[in-house]
Amino acid sequence: MKKISSFLMMALLIVSCNEDVKLTFETQHIEKSSDAFIAINYPKAMGTKAVTEKINQQIEHVIANEMNMADTPENDISISQAVSQFDNEYKTFKQDFQDTNQQWEVDVEGKVLYESPEVISISLQSYIDTGGAHGNTRITYLNFNPETGALLEQNDIISNLTEFKKIAQKAFKEQTKPKDNDETIEDFFFGEEFQLPENIGFTKDGLLLLYNNYEIASYAQGVTKVVMAYDDIRGFLKVNP
Repeated sequence: MKKISSFLMMALLIVSCNEDVKLTFETQHIEKSSDAFIAINYPKAMGTKAVTEKINQQIEHVIANEMNMADTPENDISISQAVSQFDNEYKTFKQDFQDTNQQWEVDVEGKVLYESPEVISISLQSYIDTGGAHGNTRITYLNFNPETGALLEQNDIISNLTEFKKIAQKAFKEQTKPKDNDETIEDFFFGEEFQLPENIGFTKDGLLLLYNNYEIASYAQGVTKVVMAYDDIRGFLKVNP
């Protein structure tokens, strides 16, 4: 009986070890400058295949679609295809406007923003310039479950959104600087009430709310960031940072 029990314990230990998720990140680099200037650096998950495939697919999906100049459906384009398409679009642009000195540019910088046993936050900052008054910068935060590789949506991170928004609005008022004393929340949100941003990420200092250009106020306002200390919002978080 003791021998059987010992065997079962050993078998369970082996299975448990085999199921441990191993996850690290390596920087991937893509650079091309013969026609359009393209520089892409992003973290690629390495380790347990079932987990890393989900994470890498989401990261590459965001990068590729930031560059997607063609009519290719969003889910059907890879980074390499996006690079080729962007470059080809620039070649066509140069043929149509041969006197222009304008060079198109893509610059993507990705990094692991935060890691814990319950959440991994990835930051992707992209700058796209295809002419005009200025290029466009956009930051995207992706939050993942480290055990499964699943992308965490807002409802997976925050409970009781109504009450959480009240605390977030208070932090927003305290940390943003109005142009004048008469400026209201509605002035930031184009006449609407306070809204949470599309991008929420985890950092060592707290939960980061990030509003991209044009998401609130004007382009001149730039990126707006609000940090909420974990101790102030722990009761609203479904994941433990």
